[in-house]
Amino acid sequence: MSQITTEEVKHVAGLAKLEFAESEITDFTEALGKIIDMVEMLEEVDTNGVAFTMNVADNESRMREDVAVAGFDREKLLENVPTHENGFIKVPAMLADGGDA
Repeated sequence: MSQITTEEVKHVAGLAKLEFAESEITDFTEALGKIIDMVEMLEEVDTNGVAFTMNVADNESRMREDVAVAGFDREKLLENVPTHENGFIKVPAMLADGGDA
């Protein structure tokens, strides 16, 4: 059974710039001790013959091909716009004084 001390928990918390009440430090010390014990138990498991499974993806690109297609007819699109000028959509001014942004 591993033993982690409250001083170690305080030190690590300080490195992470975390602040805890003394009661929380006690709780965390106990919880971290249990976690370390569980990890040590897992390290005892015989994994001989178990296939390595970290990279289960086949590393094949799943992205579509970048294929250029014709754009929309600008004049046809502007037929659906209430107000346009010189090929641009006109919208009301967003500033109260109508000045430059």
